[in-house]
Amino acid sequence: MARPRPAEGAGTCSEACGQPRAAGRRGGGDPPPARGGLLDTRAPATRRSQSCGTMAPVSGPGTKKGILERLDSGQVVVGDGGFLITLEKRGYVKAGLWTPEAVVEHPNAVRQLHMEFLRAGANVMQTFTFSASEENMESKWEEVNAAACELAREVAGKGDALVAGGICQTSIYKRHKDEARVKKLFRLQLEVFTRKNVDFLIAEYFEHAEEAVWAVEVLKASGKPVAATMCIGPEGDKHGVTPGACAVKLVQAGASIIGVNCRFGPDTSLKTIKLMTEGLQAAGLKAHLMVQSLGFHTPDCGKGGFVDLPEYPFGLEPRVATRWDIQKYAREAYNLGVRYIGGCCGFEPYHIRAIAEELAPERGFLPQASDKHGSWGSGLNMHTKPWIRARARREYWENLLPASGRPFCPSLSKPDF
Repeated sequence: MARPRPAEGAGTCSEACGQPRAAGRRGGGDPPPARGGLLDTRAPATRRSQSCGTMAPVSGPGTKKGILERLDSGQVVVGDGGFLITLEKRGYVKAGLWTPEAVVEHPNAVRQLHMEFLRAGANVMQTFTFSASEENMESKWEEVNAAACELAREVAGKGDALVAGGICQTSIYKRHKDEARVKKLFRLQLEVFTRKNVDFLIAEYFEHAEEAVWAVEVLKASGKPVAATMCIGPEGDKHGVTPGACAVKLVQAGASIIGVNCRFGPDTSLKTIKLMTEGLQAAGLKAHLMVQSLGFHTPDCGKGGFVDLPEYPFGLEPRVATRWDIQKYAREAYNLGVRYIGGCCGFEPYHIRAIAEELAPERGFLPQASDKHGSWGSGLNMHTKPWIRARARREYWENLLPASGRPFCPSLSKPDF
């Protein structure tokens, strides 16, 4: 029998499932989030609290608040996951240019992935417009951007999700650093996003702070909220600008939400977020924080991230994070003050569900996809084999050291560059 769904707006663990919050959760002894959900300088809670496995899911759209309204109130926003690598594996994207023609050629495939992320708990449907500039797609660019907006809006309308129009770094910047030409490419995409009335804008995957600032300046002119994320690690951008200095530049340019995405795994991404936080604190600036890491473990990356590893892009499967790894990532991000938490390449819908489940007590509900997923393996209690039933507990999965099944393979690689 399906679990009952509470009325829209059930806001606490005890309200939703009749059980008290676990200690360490907000409302269970921890301090509340910073006012307005902005960066708070107080020491965060350090204990990772236990998700409630019996909280009932909710579904359907509510009254949609804007991205800043949500973050200003301290609400957790769950981002979506990766499209490029996931759709390449499914046969809809070609590796190399990584351009998103699939929104026109195979719209059902893109729609299905959006739907999976929505059911998993995502509050944001980001347009599949990575590398969809005139520079990369020539005459196709406008049709692709428009179709991507329409697909994202269609799916977002089925739940309490917002649509974010996304742009990324250009090749022109690396070759010529021509500000006028780079900004023109951004403006062309922005014109489509404005016409399609996306809810907010994301400038993502920038490895140079200067180009990211140019992107923010263009997007800010729309009057819509702007998020900016860089694909950097703790060493900073390709020009040697530190993460803290990158954060300051993005906020000063007008970004309301800043952080990192892609290129690095969960642990490294959170280290970079911490450095960004320190930079903002030193400069006396505030911003909402956002992290969308890889769904792969990449502790052996160099400054360029996972693209320099010999396994990129077709041999990364042994590095995939488990759902339990991602629950840990979500909790640690939350404790750092991050309130917009999602994923990038390698992040599958079940990873997004892990974020939503870990932060369910803060959000007040579980996602639809949790109907078929018991908390911390609790569904294994029904198994006929006692040694498998014994795995139906948090301690087992939280402390598991998973084997790769490849006895002759190293645990780490040496980057090619």
